[in-house]
Amino acid sequence: MEIEVGSANVYQDLDLPNASEMQVKSQLAAKIGAIIKARHLTQIQASEILGLSQPKLSEMLRGKFRGISEAKMMECLSRLGRDVQIVVKSAPRSRKEGRIEVVFA
Repeated sequence: MEIEVGSANVYQDLDLPNASEMQVKSQLAAKIGAIIKARHLTQIQASEILGLSQPKLSEMLRGKFRGISEAKMMECLSRLGRDVQIVVKSAPRSRKEGRIEVVFA
């Protein structure tokens, strides 16, 4: 059996379009789901807090988030009591392009 080592981005490994965006959205959706679970909220309760329909929330939590922007996901985190910061800094000289990543504190 041949094993291929992947990157940290499964969407990139699958050669999907917008891989970086999809990776960020998946991390944000996972965090939203974890907070909802930790607070023992039903999807209906959470959808009311987040300003999303329950079916849209359900889709997002199952990884179907193409119709939901990163900005909306950050707003959801804010509505769940989380501060969201966007930090822009210079990339190291070893890379010619910057990268987008999500860091949870």
